Amino acid sequence: MTGPGLDRAVVFQEAGLLPWRSAAGNVALGLEAKGVPRAERAHIARRYLELVGLGDFLDAHPRQLSGGMKQRVGLARALAVDPQVLLMDEPFAALDAQTRDRIGQSLLDIWAQQRKTVLFVTHSIDEAVYLSDRILVMTFRPGTVRAEIPVDLPRPRDERVRNSAEFARYRAQVWDQLAEEVTRSEEAVLQTRR
Repeated sequence: MTGPGLDRAVVFQEAGLLPWRSAAGNVALGLEAKGVPRAERAHIARRYLELVGLGDFLDAHPRQLSGGMKQRVGLARALAVDPQVLLMDEPFAALDAQTRDRIGQSLLDIWAQQRKTVLFVTHSIDEAVYLSDRILVMTFRPGTVRAEIPVDLPRPRDERVRNSAEFARYRAQVWDQLAEEVTRSEEAVLQTRR
């Protein structure tokens, strides 16, 4: 990649919605940039808002939406441009636990339908294991890949997976990698202070 492109879309920690636009208007934003005609934009926006469970909120403005609803509008906006790759930078970090789990499940359902490549950044080990087919554990500084952990949990995934021995095994594997990295980085910091 050498710059921005409509072949990929990003969902950030903050929804980044334009306050003067409705939910449908926010979803249509990338479609406008692609030159999609107005009627088609409205149809696509409706379809993706329905996909994320917000079909009844097409005309709602951001101030009328909860945090979880705003994030779902952001997800719909990203999906609407039909990207090859969906980049998600801790998109659920600011949400309460129940909303975070519900939106994570929605993401899995959408992924099952659309099979997009998703690169999902998170600090939550449980979220990483539950959502992923492959986890990359990063180093402290510089940020490089420390470990790659393939996740072979059954699909479709539901809450029963979280209570399985396999899930616990993957969680422990990621935890061990992170614990080793924390120890290594703390030792490096101490070395620089001496």
